[in-house]
Amino acid sequence: MLNYYFLITNLKKIRRMGYLASISKPHFKPMWAWIATLICGISSAQAAPDEVLIPAPPSLSASSYLLVDPHSGKVIVEYQADQRLPPASLTKMMTSYLVEHELARGNLKLTDKVRISEKAWRAPGSRMFVREGTFVELNDLLKGIIIQSGNDASIAVAEHLAGSESSFADLMNQHANLLGMNDTHFVNSTGLPAENHYSSARDLSILAQHIILDYPEHYKVYSEKYFTYNDIRQANRNKLLWRDSSVDGLKTGHTEEAGFGLVASAKKGDMRLISVVMGTKSEEARAQESQKLLTYGFRYFDTRQLYQKYEVLNENRVWGGATEQVKLGLGEHLYVTIPRGQEENLSASLSISEVIKAPIQPGDELGKVIISLNDEVITEKPLIALNAVEEGGFVKKVWDNLVLFFLGIVSS
Repeated sequence: MLNYYFLITNLKKIRRMGYLASISKPHFKPMWAWIATLICGISSAQAAPDEVLIPAPPSLSASSYLLVDPHSGKVIVEYQADQRLPPASLTKMMTSYLVEHELARGNLKLTDKVRISEKAWRAPGSRMFVREGTFVELNDLLKGIIIQSGNDASIAVAEHLAGSESSFADLMNQHANLLGMNDTHFVNSTGLPAENHYSSARDLSILAQHIILDYPEHYKVYSEKYFTYNDIRQANRNKLLWRDSSVDGLKTGHTEEAGFGLVASAKKGDMRLISVVMGTKSEEARAQESQKLLTYGFRYFDTRQLYQKYEVLNENRVWGGATEQVKLGLGEHLYVTIPRGQEENLSASLSISEVIKAPIQPGDELGKVIISLNDEVITEKPLIALNAVEEGGFVKKVWDNLVLFFLGIVSS
């Protein structure tokens, strides 16, 4: 059932935080009117929606594309986003992600020396130009993968981490499964054409999100425009790094089979967007089509953080517990992406279990936070216990059960 107490007592707090303008002072009702509205299960301020004009999203000359906000998870534009396509060098995002993952676990160091095998040295296509039999610092190889799209660097890293490229591909697929990349299968670390090697725009956006959010200390490499190794200076193939100062990554890809692809990310203010474009006809086309998506997203949409992770949103009665209150909040930050100009039409409510009984452990799900825009639910997040509540003594439990009985509340 809805927790009316939360909605009534937290109006001032929400207004002060400036998150939900729909219940700002001009829209306040008398208390009796709020209670009547809440009994009907409605938590908005009944403000008439403003007329906000949003054009249709751009149509791109690409096989597949997607635009998403990684914080809210809101997909703003998509076309054939789950189609399985050859990713070409976009594959290397997973290669670099696994390096970053192992660095974070302490299994690798950027100063580690990696031996270059004959297979890595002979790698076709884009190269970092490492030499067979030499030892190259992992930091240089990581830059060679991300900035120069080096197939030789990718193979060298794969062999260093897993012993062979085929074993590394198996590791790539395990991580893809853990990340929820359901339309992806890797055969190699480079993206060179291979049977049964594919991914999708949606899956690549998921991977990009994890690269950005999981290991931010390494993300700055994706924005570097040049890298020099063996006195050979090569430029990052992501043209948007030169054209749009808000763009700070991620990766390009190209083969005859795949066409030209680009996974790009940009940040303006507190809002970040990730665009994925696959199967365009040229290097210039992938940059232009990606720019269309990013421009559309930033111009017509806005992302707001409504609540912070572990912020106390409510304190609720606990029955049969050593203490009588449990603090409720979210296990993650809560963001929403909405059309610009619609902030005043946001509203929030809590749905909480009618009877909460001890014992309770932190993280136990006890309800949900519901965010609506113009009375339409746009997101729901689990409401969890932020503290433990142990069971009370025998007398406490008997007494609370009697109280529940006389109140006519059925407990489980």
